[in-house]
Amino acid sequence: MARPFLLLQLSDPHIGATWGLGDPVEGLTAAVDAVLGLEQRPDAVVVTGDLADNGADDEYRVVVELLARLEAPFFVLPGNHDDRDALRRAFGLPGADGAPIQYSADLGPLRLVVVDSTRPGEAPGELDETRLTWLDAELAGEPRRTTIVAMHHPPLVMGSVAWDEIGLPDADRRALAAVLERHPQVRRVVAGHVHQTVLAELGGCIAMAVPST
Repeated sequence: MARPFLLLQLSDPHIGATWGLGDPVEGLTAAVDAVLGLEQRPDAVVVTGDLADNGADDEYRVVVELLARLEAPFFVLPGNHDDRDALRRAFGLPGADGAPIQYSADLGPLRLVVVDSTRPGEAPGELDETRLTWLDAELAGEPRRTTIVAMHHPPLVMGSVAWDEIGLPDADRRALAAVLERHPQVRRVVAGHVHQTVLAELGGCIAMAVPST
């Protein structure tokens, strides 16, 4: 039996934060240690935003050092606490200064498509027409490749006024659902932001969020 491909998702380490219940460096270190203890190591890693709490270069250096211990390619995207330009510098990401960070990666049996759902300087997210047009075209280019779409803000209704106020607008979620319905090769939409496990359906595929490290 062929060895399955393992894509690991981590999210929201918030390196540099002082408002939580514990040390965020210890939290990410513990998560990395747990992964290193798995029988099967990940083939690739995606981190769905809020890598740094203040968007500082020193904070991103800590993330790079800890993720490097996994000895697997890692792919990151911005959360509402991240700085796009600092993230680009730290991880060599494509795009012009200040522009949304969006790209695709060939992971062998999987294709990863990263969409920037952030609105710089604000907690709520957005998926405007420009970003969704890019996503639609990117998915149309590889219609037969099993694909995972990654973003920071989960495109879901949480049922909590506090979380839904800093999520994605209803119109943006509906527009994303329409894009997903046109591209059945998308098997998962993965996100973070809400620091908890959430699983639902959107546009015919599973959308999920995971806890903060």
